[in-house]
Amino acid sequence: MAERTAEKTVAKKKAKTSKASIILPLILIVIAVSLGFFSGYLFWAFSDLPKIRQLEQYAPLESSIVYSADNEILAELFVERRTFVPYFSIPQHVKNAFIAVEDARFYKHSGIDFVRIVGAMIEDIKAGGFVQGGSTITQQLAKMLFLKPERSINRKVKEAALSIQIERHYTKDEIIGLYLNQAYFGTRAYGIEAAAFTYFGKTASNLSIAEAALLSAIPKAPSTYSPFKNAQKSLNRRNYAIRKMLENGFIDERQHDAALKEPLPTIPHTRKYKSPYFLDYVKNTLEDDYDEKLYTAGLKIYTTLDYRLQRAAEHAVDFGVSILNKRGRKNVQAALLAVDLKTGGIKAMVGGTDFWETQFNRVTQAVRQPGSSFKPIVYLAAFNQGFSPEDVIYDGPISFTGRNKADVWVPQNYEREYRGDVPIRFALAHSLNAATVYLADKVGIKNVIETAKMLGIKSTIQPYMPSALGASDMTLLELVYAYAAFATGKRFDHLSVERIVDRDGLLLEEQKAAPPKAILDNLAVEEMKTILRAVITEGTGRAAMSLPQTVYGKTGTTDDYVDAWFLGFDNNLAVGVWVGRDNHRPIGEKETGAHAALPIWMEFMKNE
Repeated sequence: MAERTAEKTVAKKKAKTSKASIILPLILIVIAVSLGFFSGYLFWAFSDLPKIRQLEQYAPLESSIVYSADNEILAELFVERRTFVPYFSIPQHVKNAFIAVEDARFYKHSGIDFVRIVGAMIEDIKAGGFVQGGSTITQQLAKMLFLKPERSINRKVKEAALSIQIERHYTKDEIIGLYLNQAYFGTRAYGIEAAAFTYFGKTASNLSIAEAALLSAIPKAPSTYSPFKNAQKSLNRRNYAIRKMLENGFIDERQHDAALKEPLPTIPHTRKYKSPYFLDYVKNTLEDDYDEKLYTAGLKIYTTLDYRLQRAAEHAVDFGVSILNKRGRKNVQAALLAVDLKTGGIKAMVGGTDFWETQFNRVTQAVRQPGSSFKPIVYLAAFNQGFSPEDVIYDGPISFTGRNKADVWVPQNYEREYRGDVPIRFALAHSLNAATVYLADKVGIKNVIETAKMLGIKSTIQPYMPSALGASDMTLLELVYAYAAFATGKRFDHLSVERIVDRDGLLLEEQKAAPPKAILDNLAVEEMKTILRAVITEGTGRAAMSLPQTVYGKTGTTDDYVDAWFLGFDNNLAVGVWVGRDNHRPIGEKETGAHAALPIWMEFMKNE
């Protein structure tokens, strides 16, 4: 009996030994496979990690700023509204506000806060759901810069690995600085500097404790905690941030109590474009060369515009249009352009009465008949052939065959009477059509067209006599630069940008225009000034004699009072004004250049 029992015991031991010999290798195999799988997973997960050294060339999308010549900010151009500020320019209490809310142990961990992770897990278990995250500021930075916003174990593993690498290569202050420049704060504000302006109208360096606390509260859910959308939730979240700053020793009781009393902002600070027609023109000028960099590279664009003159121009247009409205001329548009006679730079541009209603720029895009404001080009062509202001020309009935031989064109003077033999100076001063056509016939219409091209007019001028009276369409921009040539003898390129520097202050380019080209001799300039001054002293522009400075110019009116013009200059600026309707309907009876456009021109020039 005892022997059988012993045999059974031995058999059982053998069986156990046999099973163990089988199970143990299996366990070892499973462990090996698991380790292999895990190692393979880690290798796969980390194989496409971005290089942390890329941060050394960190260049976030940053707003470009456009300035006037007198250093007024005209606009921000952006995809993401952001102005990068170095970490050492951000006050410590601003950094502390974010650390208190997002990562209280920021200065103690090495990218991953295991203490916080355990605490977050406990809180989640108690709540029966995901209520608290364990991501550090470094992890959030890694996610913002390098990873897609997806919820997955793979992303969390990569996030942790990147965070450790970031912490190894960069200081804590550099990390918090990158985080604050990258974070999104709602209301189209990216980065702490743009957020400070958007919410408080100030720079990040001037934020108070309460303001910093509010901004620290927003990135978690920008719409939910926006003071402009959910004031109470925003207040609660801000006060929570202030309390966390106190708990972490970043502020004292007195600062805590004072911060709680500060009101929330009620409206965002947004920059509307100043001088919007000009700004649109500048963007169109630069987009071919800079493409998306114009909106993302943090450029500083210094333009030729004088903002004081721009405001005077806008006032003058409003002034003139309001007078026309009082005369019953409703829905009339007006445009004004002023050009510097020393540089050719655009100093003021108003392309219409309201850019936000219509972006059509009547300075650069509207092609209209210039009427009598084109006539000085005919007279310049004559001076270039040896005529002088006191030479006599004939003002009387004259006819020309049109495109079809059956068509006969007979130019009529505005007052429907002829003056006979008159000096050239008198003919232009009184805007005599017949005399001008007579002179154009003597000079040759082809020579008139060539003179217009020499002055920089690129619009097509039809080779027929009505073109001598301004029957061919062109822009106000072209005409003003032509008058700048009358004043100086030089043809200027259309200059709107003085210089462009990059985000580091390095000059990218200077003056996007060639030097002016001398095209008229001194005698021709003096002759042009003589006849254009006669327009003011004795002709259709006599109202301008009231101006304190010496001015020169020419009125222009087209058939049926569709377009009214005044083009002229003083010693500093060439300025042109157009008045009309976009649909080419008449402005109204007797609304000539002298009556509709000259008052706007004078209002601007008296405030020059």
